[in-house]
Amino acid sequence: MKYRQRLYSPIVTLWAFLSQVLDRDKTCHNAVSRIISWLAVKGEQIPSEDNSGYCQARLRLPENFVKKLLKKSGQNLEKEVKEEKLWCGRHVKVFDGSTVSMPDTKKNQEHYPQPSSQKKGCGFPLAKIGVIFSIATGAVIDIVIDVYRTHDVKLARRLYQFLNSGDVFLSDRACCAYADICFLKNQECDAVIRLHQSRKQQLRKGKRIGDCDSLVTWQKPKSKPQGLSQEEFDKLPKNLTVREVHYYVCIPGWRTKEVTLITTLLDAQIYPIKELLKIYELRWNVELNLRHIKTSLSMDILRGKTPEMVRKEIYVHLLAYNLLRTVMWQAGITHTLDSLRISLQESRHHFNHFVSELKDVSGKKRKKLFQIMLNLIAHKPLKKRVGRFEPRVKKRRPLILSIDARTQSYSQGKNSLRID
Repeated sequence: MKYRQRLYSPIVTLWAFLSQVLDRDKTCHNAVSRIISWLAVKGEQIPSEDNSGYCQARLRLPENFVKKLLKKSGQNLEKEVKEEKLWCGRHVKVFDGSTVSMPDTKKNQEHYPQPSSQKKGCGFPLAKIGVIFSIATGAVIDIVIDVYRTHDVKLARRLYQFLNSGDVFLSDRACCAYADICFLKNQECDAVIRLHQSRKQQLRKGKRIGDCDSLVTWQKPKSKPQGLSQEEFDKLPKNLTVREVHYYVCIPGWRTKEVTLITTLLDAQIYPIKELLKIYELRWNVELNLRHIKTSLSMDILRGKTPEMVRKEIYVHLLAYNLLRTVMWQAGITHTLDSLRISLQESRHHFNHFVSELKDVSGKKRKKLFQIMLNLIAHKPLKKRVGRFEPRVKKRRPLILSIDARTQSYSQGKNSLRID
């Protein structure tokens, strides 16, 4: 990568951008202040505290450069996973979709329009993201970004090409389609997907290989489904053998009471029901990962005024998340601990406190500080809470001021406001 020699080089800009998304104060002024303090410690010339230069540098930062770093960070961490950390000796990748909001600008509305159910001027542009995570490390493997009305299965189909041969694809019922399972088999991958509510169970019609465990045959759809080209539909095989597993959920407080899984892992000896239930239970981690990214790293509401800047913000947030996952993985390996039981929020706190010191020292002192940071990160692992009862009760209601009450009190000249 070639660039002009200037203060806000791509490396400095990316470093400031990452620190910006990892910090609670995400303003550009705070990022520039961090750069100034770094230059002051190094004895370099102090630049202007105006943040316009940094903002322009973020605009110049190539979008593909940040996206490649994101993919590379996830792939490099996945290579560190040893066989004993794999599920039945296989790499498992889990998919899910979510949405992010952004400022209501003309360009953002053109590229990522708000939901059609909202009146013009009353909503914000929304983008739909589809993300593939690693079950073993929790890191982001790849991502696609599209408009809000895009269905999850369309996002997933754009990500199949990034799966490696031998991977196991894990997803909810959105990807439970005849064509998708065929696409995954063409990629030499297997699937574990929850049965879609529109498709009936066929346990009794299939070949029994165990209790609530059967091999069933699916027939190719008679008509071409939406979202498939005629060429793709013609290439689909006439029938497909899958394994159907049904089980009951007996955990108090859980909304789901019955689950039916569809998988292409047909050998019940190598992949028993207990292992399938175990891996599908881990699918919930993708929901927690997305919550961490959107809530802990505050990616839920973006700040970019243009679609290009919005996408770069998403990539940098996910890159920062992968860096935290890498540190958590190293802490887990050092202390023989499952990295998924380490708190991401505490890891972010410790990383932010130590990073300023780590960049100013070298040699043995840096290794010592890094080891101390890993010790702190792994000090209080999260407890395993199997089958806990979690009623959805909020004892304290959030103090949200009603807009109607606020308007009414101002119009009447009252000093107090009603709290909903």
